[in-house]
Amino acid sequence: MSSKYESILVEGDSVVTVTLNRPDVHNPFDEKMIAELTDAFLKINKTNSARILIVTGAGKSFCAGADLNWMKRMGQYSLADNIEDATGLSKMFLALENIEVPVIAKVNGAALGGGAGLACACDFVIASDKAKIGFSEVKLGLLPGVISPYVIDRVGGKRAAQLFMTGERFEAGMARTLGLFDDVVEPDGLDSVIDGLIKQIMTGGPQAVKECKRLARAGARMERDEFRKYCINAIAKIRASPEGKEGVSAFLEKREPAWRK
Repeated sequence: MSSKYESILVEGDSVVTVTLNRPDVHNPFDEKMIAELTDAFLKINKTNSARILIVTGAGKSFCAGADLNWMKRMGQYSLADNIEDATGLSKMFLALENIEVPVIAKVNGAALGGGAGLACACDFVIASDKAKIGFSEVKLGLLPGVISPYVIDRVGGKRAAQLFMTGERFEAGMARTLGLFDDVVEPDGLDSVIDGLIKQIMTGGPQAVKECKRLARAGARMERDEFRKYCINAIAKIRASPEGKEGVSAFLEKREPAWRK
């Protein structure tokens, strides 16, 4: 899959990479980038060939948060304008959240403000040991409103409140300790670690991987009894599916399942 945009690059087929591509200003969000990311995420979710999405930044940074010129324009916005603007950003994050395949954040450098939220919205966050992360909105008299659900999902409400209230910026090692990063590696090893993760994911059935992601999210949101019924239906459907039957047959026959070929 490849598409032409001005602020981002979209490349790949089974493994799709979306690169924030404004390296000269550290890949900040503005209206154009948000619109392009929304469009790309919606298209990727409709692409049957996609099995994994990688989100990263060009140059030295992952994403430095909000573009300065965008922030200047916000200063002139009315309440209605701000609601419309925040709604656009929320739709972008929702488009990312709704992607069925695993999403890996390749955090090659600083991830600040909205950029930190973008990393947290991904299923896996693999970071360079040179990367930094922080939610600095409070220092501007603001708050990380749109991105907060994804940070809370990752670290919990109490920890998220601490991160939001202090606005502290963390080195990669501490970010891993806090749960913001899943793995931290040397910059030269970033691609190798992500390649290993991709290979591991690819051993699973494509539909089963999607259903596992859906299962975990459902469990986090449903009441216990409702989730129990969901689980019964989910396993019954996947067992009866062509992929489920092929996987069990391959195991019993001591051969590789079709999707690994």
